Amino acid sequence: MKKYLLYPGCSMESSGRAYRDSINAIVEPLDLHFEEIDDWNCCGATEYLGINLIPAYSLIARNLALAAKQTHPVNGTEGTRTVVAPCSACYLNLAKADYYMQERPSLGVKVNEALAAGDLQYTAGTLDVRHLIDILVYDVGLEKIRSAVVRPLHGLKVAPYMGCMLPRPDYQHRWSDHEHPTELDDLLRALGADVIDYPLTTSCCGGHMTQIGPETAFELIRRLVADADERDAQLMATVCPMCQMNVDAYQNEMNRFFGTDYHMPILFFTQLMGLAFGREPKELGIGVELVNSRNALAHIGVEVPVTQEPTAPRKKVEGLPMPRRWTKHEGRKEAVK
Repeated sequence: MKKYLLYPGCSMESSGRAYRDSINAIVEPLDLHFEEIDDWNCCGATEYLGINLIPAYSLIARNLALAAKQTHPVNGTEGTRTVVAPCSACYLNLAKADYYMQERPSLGVKVNEALAAGDLQYTAGTLDVRHLIDILVYDVGLEKIRSAVVRPLHGLKVAPYMGCMLPRPDYQHRWSDHEHPTELDDLLRALGADVIDYPLTTSCCGGHMTQIGPETAFELIRRLVADADERDAQLMATVCPMCQMNVDAYQNEMNRFFGTDYHMPILFFTQLMGLAFGREPKELGIGVELVNSRNALAHIGVEVPVTQEPTAPRKKVEGLPMPRRWTKHEGRKEAVK
């Protein structure tokens, strides 16, 4: 059994819950064991590094320090120094903090001064930070994944969407190519899917631009969905909770803004793995996505359970603004009340 430390990240508890459910469903057939890092905290996502460098890296490095404490052998078994991050943003932040603490010793000193306040310390280079798909393709291997398939995804046309944060900047040279990596393509083909040629595989989904510049975010989402649609994809597969949320949750808003009518489901690649391994859609969190995958998965004989239609967002006094409805009107962008 291959053992790894798991950094789940915040989205796994909320918007990316289907990702976590589907990961839990595939670990047993692949003989994997993930031990969650004790007392982990938010990695700060993408904005904090642009606001205050030392606190941001200290926030990230706290998780590395906690993980390093768990690398010792337990009950006579060999420990692990590999941290797995399924979220692309979390993976990038953890890998970046480890890299820059080594490359810039003065940064490492300042971060460790901050960590010392919590009786923690991290020696850069102690851990090996990797994304989940890296583990699956290069440690587990495509042959073992292929051997676990009991319900091949034959006839399902999938656009492989890696997103912009995973293959770049690639500090440890893990990926086959920075612009057109093949790892997700290869894995989906091992499941039997019909993988389309998708040149936008590493294009940005807009990140948090949906909150600060919706018109820019909608254009980025439109490009991704339109290209997949033009290439006859029936759904998109992603490796990142933020990418899944943006293309799924804001697709209807994008359609209203541009006057389009796209209906492109986007699922986590682990959900497709679970289906191929014979798991049921409900167990994998399939059916809770806003752009329903029912019609797409019908092509492989999978019946997606009918779920309650999503209700309107609850009004909050505090917190991030909820999605707004936008449209174009005589060349102007207006918020629809």
